[in-house]
Amino acid sequence: MLALSRKKNEAIVINNNIEITVLDIRGDQIKLGISAPKDIPIYRKEVYIQIQNENRQATDTAGIDALKKLL
Repeated sequence: MLALSRKKNEAIVINNNIEITVLDIRGDQIKLGISAPKDIPIYRKEVYIQIQNENRQATDTAGIDALKKLL
């Protein structure tokens, strides 16, 4: 993991096409702005994990149903 210090209105650039800017700092919260191409999905980590879990469950269920149909 790369750890960087940034102040308000400072940014970092990832892969020449993603820019993350510190918009505001209040206490223990930081507001970030992310500029990226529309074809790059951006999720909060807890939402990303939920999507992955739901996809895994759907795949597991679909596989079991397909096996039942074969039998």
